[in-house]
Amino acid sequence: MNRTRDLPVFPVSPDPVRPGVSADVSPVHHELDAQGNVDGPRIALVTLGCDKNTVDSERMMGALVGHGARVSSDVEGAEVVIVNTCGFIQSAKEQSIETILEACDLKDAGRLKAVVAVGCLVQRHGEELRAEIPEVDLFLGLTELPTLVPRLRSRGLLPEEDAFVPVMERPLRILSTETPHTSYPKISEGCDHTCAFCAIPLMRGLHRSHPVEELVREAAGLGEAGVKELNIVSQDTTWYGRDMRRKDRGAPLLPDLLTALLEGTDVPWYRLFYMYPSGITRELVDLLAREQRIVPYLDVPIQHGSDRILEAMRRPERQKTIRERVGWLRDAIPGLTLRTTVIVGFPGETDGDFRAMLDLLEEIAFERVGAFTYSVEEGTRAADMPGKVPDDVMEERLEEVMELQRGISFDRNLELVGSTTTVLVDERVEDGGEFAGVGRTVGQAVDVDGVTHLRSRSPLAAGDMVEARIAEAMDYDLVAEVME
Repeated sequence: MNRTRDLPVFPVSPDPVRPGVSADVSPVHHELDAQGNVDGPRIALVTLGCDKNTVDSERMMGALVGHGARVSSDVEGAEVVIVNTCGFIQSAKEQSIETILEACDLKDAGRLKAVVAVGCLVQRHGEELRAEIPEVDLFLGLTELPTLVPRLRSRGLLPEEDAFVPVMERPLRILSTETPHTSYPKISEGCDHTCAFCAIPLMRGLHRSHPVEELVREAAGLGEAGVKELNIVSQDTTWYGRDMRRKDRGAPLLPDLLTALLEGTDVPWYRLFYMYPSGITRELVDLLAREQRIVPYLDVPIQHGSDRILEAMRRPERQKTIRERVGWLRDAIPGLTLRTTVIVGFPGETDGDFRAMLDLLEEIAFERVGAFTYSVEEGTRAADMPGKVPDDVMEERLEEVMELQRGISFDRNLELVGSTTTVLVDERVEDGGEFAGVGRTVGQAVDVDGVTHLRSRSPLAAGDMVEARIAEAMDYDLVAEVME
């Protein structure tokens, strides 16, 4: 039953264009194996969207299991369906609405007791959703997620007994990804920046750092569960602790958090994402340079390369700052892989602005680049800006960015041939072909970068960390031989 056409038209943004992935890629839909008390109420948790949504779902799953529920992503046989919606990626917005409606149809047919919608789309468009889909029993935005358990309990959908699972045995998170040896600790919520194109502050609010003690406990638990790689995420990772510093001048900042994580866990790899260049300090660079467990890889979003457009975007950096921070990092950290993201077609972007961005990308030669075409987000400053760039021009510019990056990526990969490196195995291959597994080097992040195809005389297992020699280079992927 397709009722999307009857609902409000929500503003949409395209999925980031990744090498080899089309712009109309399907939204992420994470599968969850059943966890929790087999006799508890059966709850299906359907997760759509980005890595931050995955973290939210893993925390919800931990809370639900800790209060007596049996949780999976399988709607069949469930008593309650919870849809964790996405409010950013176009296809995930549409799928969020479709999934909610499909769950409501199951409820109407008497196969469910309740339907719950949570997450970004609810935070952004809760009033419209409540008006258009009254069959949903409970809507919770991001700021209301901590009330999920008591709200379900008040409706008789969770057991009343607090002692169903002892407090100290309640998990903080339950891993949900297809690669459970890698996970995403989210160190803060929201964002203080006012970028003209971005609706994240409208959905997730202002920046709020999670306490160091909670994050260390969570990371330690993930390590004990077998996680080998923790990908630190937030809206701006460099901003960690600055909200707490306003109240306490001795509050910890990002270097303090990273030090605590390293001291409090045995996880081999930490990888940092969403590192605004302007927030990268000398102290942070020194820490990254000396701590080998923080892999030499940084995701540093610049969004554009023209100072005029960066100003219009209300970004905190200009070319000078970007060049300076990249210089600090590359001078201090041998073998560093830098990833960035850019937007083409921002309102008012001229050919000269675009050329300035291309020139900067060519000059810096980021090892990894993800590119977006600009799309209007309702309620943002950019939504009403004049100078819309035609779609065909945006697509041409996008292809030019990716063509430039394809060459840079291949050249960087070619430099690695003959070197030895550690590879984290993501998948065992059992088809009897040339490769025994697929994994990633420290320079390849899960889902967004290329992979390393592994030749091995011995069987490999997901989560193995092996030493391998790089044998071949492709545009984005590598081929390596495991050293026996």
